[in-house]
Amino acid sequence: MSDQGTSVIPPGWYPDPENPAQGRFWNGAAWTDVRHVPGQPLPLTPPLKAPAGTDWNTPWIWLIIGLPLLPLLLLLLVPWGSLFDFDPFASTPAEGMGGMVSVFLSPFYWLSIVSSYGVYGLSVWFAYRDMKDLAARGVPKPFHWAFAFIGGLVYTIGRSVVVKRRTGRGHAPLWAEIAVVVVSIVVVVIVEVIIFSAMGDLITTFPPSR
Repeated sequence: MSDQGTSVIPPGWYPDPENPAQGRFWNGAAWTDVRHVPGQPLPLTPPLKAPAGTDWNTPWIWLIIGLPLLPLLLLLLVPWGSLFDFDPFASTPAEGMGGMVSVFLSPFYWLSIVSSYGVYGLSVWFAYRDMKDLAARGVPKPFHWAFAFIGGLVYTIGRSVVVKRRTGRGHAPLWAEIAVVVVSIVVVVIVEVIIFSAMGDLITTFPPSR
């Protein structure tokens, strides 16, 4: 039995390769530090702990956290300021609403929408790869990748909590996710300020009649 790669041996108690006279708990991917001395009762629930020094850091979790910034930052390139550019003297309604049309025909607007779907699909795939990597490194029962279908944020939070319990480390992705959420809020606020500013300019240009 080896701790290299993904094992097909189920978790359980086996002879300790360092001392076959005692038992040692195999978590399904690697040997743990939990040992059993013959003649003593086995623990009913062996602790789900990864071997000391297990690396929790995979490239996949950082891609799950960072990729959503792409469609978000693309929104800043959309000409939201022209959303309320109306020309009441235009010959056709389409010409009069040219500003609004330019917003929703902006390539950055559509790139943001299309890339957001791509990021969602990639995040699910990256979560699957992340869980497999953690298991291969010796993390017992890592957070399941299917939670990424709910969202990358959910997977990152759950993954950070489970990895912390298994290895005693691994909270950095959670703090990075919080930073991404803050950036998201800032971007939304900037877009709203631009839109409301454009609305205010429209009201100033065409004050309501009395």
